[in-house]
Amino acid sequence: MKEYKPRIADKVLKDKLDSKGAVLIVGAKWCGKTTTAEQVAKSVVRMQDPARKSQYIEMADVDPVKLLQGAVPRLIDEWQLAPKLWDAVRDEVDKRDDFGQFILTGSAVPPNKKDISHTGTGRISRMRMRPMSLYESQDSTGTVSLQGLFDGASDVGGTSNLDLDSLAFVICRGGWPKSLNNNQRIALAQAIDYFEAVVTTDISNVDNISRSEEKTRKLMRSYARFVGSTCSLQTIISDLEENEGGSISKATIESYVAALNKIYVIEDSLAWNPNLRSKTAVRTSDTRYYTDPSIGTAALGLGPEDLKNDLNTMGFMLENLCVRDLRVYTDLLGGNVYHYRDSYGLECDAVVHLRNGKYGLIEIKLGGEKAIAEAVETLNKLDNNIDTDKMPPPSFKMVLTGIGDMAYKRKDGVFVVPIGCLKD
Repeated sequence: MKEYKPRIADKVLKDKLDSKGAVLIVGAKWCGKTTTAEQVAKSVVRMQDPARKSQYIEMADVDPVKLLQGAVPRLIDEWQLAPKLWDAVRDEVDKRDDFGQFILTGSAVPPNKKDISHTGTGRISRMRMRPMSLYESQDSTGTVSLQGLFDGASDVGGTSNLDLDSLAFVICRGGWPKSLNNNQRIALAQAIDYFEAVVTTDISNVDNISRSEEKTRKLMRSYARFVGSTCSLQTIISDLEENEGGSISKATIESYVAALNKIYVIEDSLAWNPNLRSKTAVRTSDTRYYTDPSIGTAALGLGPEDLKNDLNTMGFMLENLCVRDLRVYTDLLGGNVYHYRDSYGLECDAVVHLRNGKYGLIEIKLGGEKAIAEAVETLNKLDNNIDTDKMPPPSFKMVLTGIGDMAYKRKDGVFVVPIGCLKD
């Protein structure tokens, strides 16, 4: 058995078990939910066990409480195969009146919610896991702490080990745990296999609605072409008609996108709406992202060499990777990652906003002095437009780069940090 690589989600899970009777871990298949849960679980029910699946599902229908008996925390893996377990867990948590009783894991939203009568509020805490960040996969040196920046770090330092070649590789490899500690061919195959599973099986199995493999491939290619943009579904439809051939209705696209959301393949970024000095209209459209950049490269059929030969596409996929990592790190800090864009075209790639009101402004660039200077100008424009009489100033402004030897603080106070240096 391979050695378990610690996850940031370990700490998030512990905090939630310490404060709630049950924890639901959701996220894409293969991102490590079950393995992480197993590190603290004292007993396990694997609902997908081929030898017992039908028995478990029948028992969940007739007497679900029997599946909940065992040492705690008790892990119910892929609970959504038997939705009645949800209410059973909620009731059992009430009866036991204690924290840390159950862990539920699921890689899809239950196809049928008629057997669920309660939201679980107050009893079941929810957390989302994603593929591994670069710090978790040990591709980031972790010399710059996001928490430290919020705490008022006066300077940063350290070096990154990522050059253009290794950056292109980690983008295409993704953060899939099974891809680590393998040769490049095997590592890159994990994202491709994941993509194939989505288009051939998972997108239809999620709600038992048959969907076209061909249309799914075309849609996911188009989605990958718009990573990092706020394009509408109509724009995606137009792209499909122009670049993929054939026509497709908006209702069909909505159904496919909803299914991809249910299996945690895509994770768009919500718009940030700050208090501004001017009456500038803030755009509220979500920004398109995959839960891992490797899904986008697999959809487009791109490998590391392809990215190096198309730095424009590499830049968008780098943005997806950085947003993934920021989300992983921000989960531990208790916050969210947003995107900003206004009616004048001013745009900020990522805004990390914590529950206590603190926030950081982040621009993402592949690298290079000119690109960094442009990013700093954008950050300062947005900063100057924020009404600090109604909200605090940003805790920090940062240019997050793909390549670059070291992290440093500019004379104007803006941090320049390679993604290969960042951690939670």
